[in-house]
Amino acid sequence: MKIFTNKSIDFIYFPFTKDPDKTSNKKFEDLGEHNISNDMFDDDDLLKSLGREILKEKTPSLQELEQSLQEIIKKKEKKDKFKKENDFKDKNELNASSDSNVKANLPIITHLIRKGFLKNSEKWLSSKGFVNIGEKILQDILKELKKGDFGIHETKNFGYGSLLLDTTKKYELGDDIRLINIPNSLLNSIQRLARENGKVEIPLKLDIEDFEEYETIQDVRISIVYCIDLSSTMRYSTLYGDLSRIEAAKRALWSLYILHKKYFPSDIINIIGFGALASKIDPLDIPYLKTFEPGVDFLHYTNYQAALRLAKKMLQKNPVENKRIVLITDGHPSACFIDNEKEQQKILSQRPYSHFYIPDKNTINSIKKSHEMNLDIHSGGLVYLCYRYRQVDQFIGERTIIEAKKCYKKGIQIDTIMISEENSMLSYVNEMEKYVKGRSYYINPDSIGKMLLTDYINNKKKIIHSKDNF
Repeated sequence: MKIFTNKSIDFIYFPFTKDPDKTSNKKFEDLGEHNISNDMFDDDDLLKSLGREILKEKTPSLQELEQSLQEIIKKKEKKDKFKKENDFKDKNELNASSDSNVKANLPIITHLIRKGFLKNSEKWLSSKGFVNIGEKILQDILKELKKGDFGIHETKNFGYGSLLLDTTKKYELGDDIRLINIPNSLLNSIQRLARENGKVEIPLKLDIEDFEEYETIQDVRISIVYCIDLSSTMRYSTLYGDLSRIEAAKRALWSLYILHKKYFPSDIINIIGFGALASKIDPLDIPYLKTFEPGVDFLHYTNYQAALRLAKKMLQKNPVENKRIVLITDGHPSACFIDNEKEQQKILSQRPYSHFYIPDKNTINSIKKSHEMNLDIHSGGLVYLCYRYRQVDQFIGERTIIEAKKCYKKGIQIDTIMISEENSMLSYVNEMEKYVKGRSYYINPDSIGKMLLTDYINNKKKIIHSKDNF
């Protein structure tokens, strides 16, 4: 795709591809042009539409995006026109209002690129677009929240340090003198002396009543790793809405990351995507996450152990007291690492036809290109695969719980969120959480956004006075 610019008009040209029958192979000019009102890009519906498009399992091309947005705008204009026709009695007034808002006939995505929401790239969402759309999603989820409806946690430990606020209060004996607001304290002294003596002399005679100190907010620092299941079953559609499980999970993580960056910047949030192997995910790539394809390789299995091992490595690098792993999954584990030959022989003696998988270099390079994921191959080299309908293989179940216990001994809390329409696979997760004194939640995919945000917010800060800090 190329962008051409001259003094009179900006336009985008999409070259032909091999298949002439597909709509996306036409020149962009053939897709049609549309009048865009001046305030179109401030409209919530348009940004929300962009968000819905990019959350799809297959990210649409810019050509496909243009077509979708044109349809959305046409529907909106019909609705607005009907409303205006009912609001304005004078047709001249209606026409004047409409004409004043029309821009040049330009493709919608050209405007979006010029506004900074999109960019000329395969990953077409810009940083500005990521933040703005994420804020719209966050606002929608916060509107739906009802206090106390979803998983309530309490943070047990306070982190290190406090944050100074702009507000002040009277100094109390025993408080930290480093928090004294010197300018305000001197001003209080001058005002007091002026009232008492009618004049102010240097040096000033300070009184304890003159002192003011900055209020503080206890900085409850948390380091969290959200491990999102990318196994093939996560692409299944939900019965409760128009989003699949993976799309609902991506939407929730996107809004959570925006919440974290906007209100809790001192916290550390990391994302891991996992199937049979795990990989750290750049938060800006959350909208582009997709599940592993079944049949191509064996990465579409579910390996909790891979996610836990990588998350533990990441958390141990952070000097934060509150450490937590949240598994977001729709099923039970169906894979684990084999750490030595003795374990492999034990499995083969009991199940001669067991399947083992060693990720080859071609697969790793392919996933790096198609998913832009650097799979962690250092946590384990040989993977044991065993899927049983509504059951967990005994060896996989035991190894997964052992790994969870290792995390727990390192002071890492583990919680699991099951996003599914059926609770038949919740029993194993409940059993695992009992060993690590964690929590497990069963929730339908439509509510995962409310669940994650409520859970995160209820782990957070309280404003306390300085006397409670020191």
